[in-house]
This record gives sequence, structure tokens and C-alpha cells, in this order.
Amino acid sequence: MALVTIVALLALMEYLYFGVAVGRARVRHGIEAPAVAGDEHFERFHRAHQNTLEQLIVFIPALFAAAYYAHELFAVAVGVLFLVSRLLYFRSYIADPTKRGPGMLGSMLACVLLIAAGLLGAVHVALVT
Repeated sequence: MALVTIVALLALMEYLYFGVAVGRARVRHGIEAPAVAGDEHFERFHRAHQNTLEQLIVFIPALFAAAYYAHELFAVAVGVLFLVSRLLYFRSYIADPTKRGPGMLGSMLACVLLIAAGLLGAVHVALVT
């Protein structure tokens, strides 16, 4: 489970990195806390960061469930897909929100695969024991 934990912690580090980028954008665009609106470019950073948090709520438990009930290396590989997709999503959303689709699709696919693997594995274990 060490590899799965590494992927989960990398996802959290990625999220923190996005948060730093939001803070920098806040300063660059003159948006004083607690405001989260007023400059379209800042709002892109903020929204991409917020969306990543929304995805992490699904990703992290699904990652561990898939690793435990299905296969650890499968969960790690799909977890890496999530990490790369989130980075693509963040960069694409900041550049042009209409181009965020591939990053969003990749991260959603990763979550669905992890949920399916974890659920099928858990049901299998529940029925066999």
C-alpha cells in the first residue's frame, strides 16, 4: 500500500501547489481576501483549485478502496492518470476554460475506474466470505 499512499500524498501536494498558484494570482490581480471575484483570470485559478478539491473527495477514498479490494498496481496506474489529468485540467482552465475538457475527462475517468474496481472487489469479497 506504500505506492498507493504515495499517489494519494502526491495528489494532496498537487492540490497545495494549486493553492499557492491561487494565492499568487490573488496578489497579481489585486483581489484582496476574502473576495473571490472581480478579475476573470484570478477566478480561473480559484475555480480550477476548487474543482480539484471537489474531485479529491471522490478520488482519495476510491483510490484506497480499489487498491485494497481490486489491485494495488491498477490503483496506482489510475491514480497517476488522475494526477496528470488534474495538472492538465488546471493549466488548461487557466489558459482557456473552454479547453478544460481533456483534463476533466481524464480525472473523471480515473475516479469512475477506481470506484468501479473498489466496488466490484468489495462486492466479490462480501459474496465469497
